[in-house]
Amino acid sequence: MGGPTHDSSDFLTDKSAKIFVAGHGGLVGSAIVRKLQSLGLTNLVLRSHSELDLTRQSDVDSFFAAEKPQYVILAAAKVGGIHANNTYPADFIAINLQIQTNVIDSSFRHGAKKLLFLGSSCIYPKLAPQPIPENALLTGPLEPTNEWYAVAKISGIKMCQAYRIQYNWDAISGMPTNLYGPNDNFHPENSHVLPALMRRFHEAKVSKAKEVVVWGTGSPLREFLHVDDLADAVVFLMDKYSGLEHLNVGSGKEVTIKELAELVKEVVGFEGELVWDTSKPDGTPRKLMDSSKLLGLGWTPKISLKDGLVDTYKWYVENVVKQ
Repeated sequence: MGGPTHDSSDFLTDKSAKIFVAGHGGLVGSAIVRKLQSLGLTNLVLRSHSELDLTRQSDVDSFFAAEKPQYVILAAAKVGGIHANNTYPADFIAINLQIQTNVIDSSFRHGAKKLLFLGSSCIYPKLAPQPIPENALLTGPLEPTNEWYAVAKISGIKMCQAYRIQYNWDAISGMPTNLYGPNDNFHPENSHVLPALMRRFHEAKVSKAKEVVVWGTGSPLREFLHVDDLADAVVFLMDKYSGLEHLNVGSGKEVTIKELAELVKEVVGFEGELVWDTSKPDGTPRKLMDSSKLLGLGWTPKISLKDGLVDTYKWYVENVVKQ
């Protein structure tokens, strides 16, 4: 029960199976929906937050009692950057625990065949070995700026494991690296590094600015995975994996923030200078996931960073700029 096993799942063969994608409106959930639909899996159960509040236990239970989905993909979460995590720690731990507990428990009690819980690379200790293996979980203190979110996500992994151990129920967990792509958050203050850079270079191009200033030295290494690659991995896990251990989902490729900034600048077409403010902090020097277990099962990412950035910029111009 402990190690990775291959499942004789009929996830991809039963095109009419009812699949609930929780959080279908977000970056991750929307990519999963696109992927499922492209594979002909069209019996999708989707509810917006206004239609179903996943923090309300009775509402979630009623929904599962009525719909009885066979498969559940849990991509719903309260997410945010460092500022939001520091400002609203109670929200980040309580809301995520409520969502996970309600969805996982109701899925089990109303007969779902399989559930996939999606977490985040922030579950690992601040000083985890690099690349970060799955067994680094709970081996040291968390990054203080997002520990509330991380503790909730760790609880989700452990809840899936507990239901598997006690009930032999097929609940699995995947931990994605840094994600980007269509439907990303391009908010000026609350976005992550890649969409933030894209927005700043675009606005500088439009205003014909001479330079864009970026914090730090540009030396930290980061790993990025296009959200469509994650969606592909989600389908792979639902179809092929049935094991106790959570699995990392990453590209396995690192770029420096400097390389990333230069690439975004090129994709956006900003002609001015890129200036580094070295008086500002760099953050963690390296954060790479060890995804060798998933790769060993036969999954590989397909979208290069350059192609992914071109795709994301096109979406940004068509959907954010033109609003």
